[in-house]
Amino acid sequence: MSVLEIAAAVDEPERRPAAPCRSYGLAVAGFVLPVVLAVLWEGLVAAGIANGRLMPPPSVVGRTLWGLAASGELLTHAGATLWRVAAGFGLGALAGTVLGAVTGALPVARSLLDPTLQALRAIPSIAWVPLFILWLGIFEASKVALIAVGVFFPVYLGVAAAIQGIDRKIVEVGRVFRLARLAMVRRVLLPAILPAWIVALRSGLGLGFMFVVAAEIMGASEGLGYLLVDGQQLGRPDTIIAAIISFAVLGKLADGLLVAITRPFLAWQDTARDKL
Repeated sequence: MSVLEIAAAVDEPERRPAAPCRSYGLAVAGFVLPVVLAVLWEGLVAAGIANGRLMPPPSVVGRTLWGLAASGELLTHAGATLWRVAAGFGLGALAGTVLGAVTGALPVARSLLDPTLQALRAIPSIAWVPLFILWLGIFEASKVALIAVGVFFPVYLGVAAAIQGIDRKIVEVGRVFRLARLAMVRRVLLPAILPAWIVALRSGLGLGFMFVVAAEIMGASEGLGYLLVDGQQLGRPDTIIAAIISFAVLGKLADGLLVAITRPFLAWQDTARDKL
């Protein structure tokens, strides 16, 4: 009897799918803290205990968001920001995956490339702004390049570390079953690094939303970062907070979309996340 047949004969622990009501309750629970804080601040401002001039209450921020949405400005700014993040994320994730795979798999490439890339990783995002403006101009190319730099490094580190951390024993199992090189990559190596790669993509996406603020502050005429600057110049804290909330919502939705897209690729995992 082969090892695979023995493994298949072992009884798997019973998997109990999460009850729909429990899953719905956990999803709703994520809104409890922000709602409680919003209601608390609204009450403090209404009672005169707190000053709502520099930190407007949720009712004022809600009216500002509604006005921006009704006028179409919010959709315009959000669309511009999402386009820049999507373009920068695609470029940065692709470059990070390729270079991470090369440096993780080839010791020579790691010795040649990794020290320089680690030094570049320590450079603050704002330091790239004047250089990208000189190289690429003040229009979209420089903004997308800055976001791509922010996305690149977490993806690169995640992929390189995942490849270097592959358990030698599972590679030996593949060799025992005489898997060809492509079959070894497809059936052993890719499943081994896939969870870490997806986590690295999520980290890169979060940094992409952080870097887009710096990108849009450096001369954009539209975008949520531009809305932040506009609110600061006009002395409108409600506009600033509205832009911050919009960033948070877009970032969460983008992360949820990425998780939903990649979840089928991790369906084979048998983890204890639903039991802990």
